Amino acid sequence: MSSNLIISGSTCGFTHSCLSLCLCTDMSTKVAVVTGSNKGIGLAIVRALCKQFDGDVYITARDVGRGEEAVKTLNSEGLKPKFHQLDINDLNSIKTAAAFFKGKYGGVDILINNAGTAFKASDPTPFGVQAEVILTTNFFGTRDMSTHFLPMIRAGGRVVNISSMLSVTGLKQCSPELQQRFRSEDITEDELVGLMRRFLDDAKKGEHKQHGWPDMAYSVSKIGVTVLSMIHARRLSKERPNDGILVNACCPGWVRTDLTSPDAPKSPEEGAITPVYLALLPPRTKEPQGKFLSDKEVQPW
Repeated sequence: MSSNLIISGSTCGFTHSCLSLCLCTDMSTKVAVVTGSNKGIGLAIVRALCKQFDGDVYITARDVGRGEEAVKTLNSEGLKPKFHQLDINDLNSIKTAAAFFKGKYGGVDILINNAGTAFKASDPTPFGVQAEVILTTNFFGTRDMSTHFLPMIRAGGRVVNISSMLSVTGLKQCSPELQQRFRSEDITEDELVGLMRRFLDDAKKGEHKQHGWPDMAYSVSKIGVTVLSMIHARRLSKERPNDGILVNACCPGWVRTDLTSPDAPKSPEEGAITPVYLALLPPRTKEPQGKFLSDKEVQPW
């Protein structure tokens, strides 16, 4: 393993007058980061990566205690994930985590944006409030992660954004005008953000249906995630054409988690199959890129 010589203030705690001289080997170590991974599908993804990925795998979670417990759970199975605190709804938390991975590893090889939220169908919370909570995490939090992590995805890297087949369902229920924009190959990130904010404004006023939106905030949030993945794939292919970075969205399926139902047909381990497949696509693979997949198959959008 190659080493990198770093001279800095007190990076590793060894001080020599006002400088520290540190022989650091982590820059050549590959690293995978999975958001919202202390339980459910995220934890199953980490478990699979620990078995299949030759590098450090990080559980991240908002709550340090729960994250550390998840590490202990996998330690008891003979696996060795690492932990870093990360709340995708907290921009400072994202920036702190990005600085950590940049400083320790020089970049990230696999980023799986798994963190998300939903409401039960029976939840009495007003639709406009649900919409704000759901989009803040599922779309805007995922976008913030991408803003700060995409620039440091290393050549050959893989970015996997967890979406849902409900994004396809919701898209079909949008007005023809919205469908056209969400399917367009020239939609920009700024336009997408504007559309997501427009939905929130319409939802808070109770006017979303009359303005061509589906009556499902979760679906709209996942439309945003799927389209964002396509935009980022196009951008990276243009800006870093020789780096072979792949960005895709996928549906893990209907999985038995806290957010769904005990009657869901898939286990978390089964839900992890497609995200892990995309994360571990072999070097020099060119496809899929900027696609939406379910059960390891590209789905029409």
